[in-house]
Amino acid sequence: MSGGPATVLEEPTPSGPPAPSFEVLGAQPVAHAVAPTLRFTLRVTEAGGRQVHGILLSVQVNIDPARRTYDAETRERLVELFGAPERWASTTRSFLWAQVGALVPPFAGATEFPVPIACTYDLELAAIKYFYSLPDGEVPLTFHFTGTMLYSGEDGRLQISMVPWSCSARWKLPVADWRAMMALYYPGGGWVRLETPTLDRLADRKARSGLPTFDATVAELLDD
Repeated sequence: MSGGPATVLEEPTPSGPPAPSFEVLGAQPVAHAVAPTLRFTLRVTEAGGRQVHGILLSVQVNIDPARRTYDAETRERLVELFGAPERWASTTRSFLWAQVGALVPPFAGATEFPVPIACTYDLELAAIKYFYSLPDGEVPLTFHFTGTMLYSGEDGRLQISMVPWSCSARWKLPVADWRAMMALYYPGGGWVRLETPTLDRLADRKARSGLPTFDATVAELLDD
């Protein structure tokens, strides 16, 4: 007795909005940008495999200083940020490094996308003081995601939903990568912002002392 045609069971279409998850795959310096820039490569996965037409993302990147250890010399360099080491249990809290936008292209299942972050060498900023104070190791980062998703609903119509507030991803950026990026733009040096009156006084001192550069002028003042 021959059997009838095999019955093909179709998997049910996922109900409700997509539930994306994010991970950071890596980072590399951008060689010829207007400002020092790190390009992070991220992956987004939608476990239901449905068609997502795009995600308009807002990405907030925080530094989590409590997620790494520090030697005595580095602790001294970080006193300005976190105070005396005995207070670090309460002062080394997560703080903002950058907030940028990103556009995720259409995908089904998973895709990768870039998140470029323009960096500064302004040592007046807490994040840059932190980067500059680390001789080696890694910078612990957390990426937080919010935004709007466009996707196809069960009836094929275009739907809109928000990226859940719980979406985040951790990453440890090698300090060597940050230093390599800065070396592309400020080889052998750095950048310090001065108010105009201070810069005028420095220029006057440079001229009166017959010094060739501002660097030599500052070095002379420090020696004095």
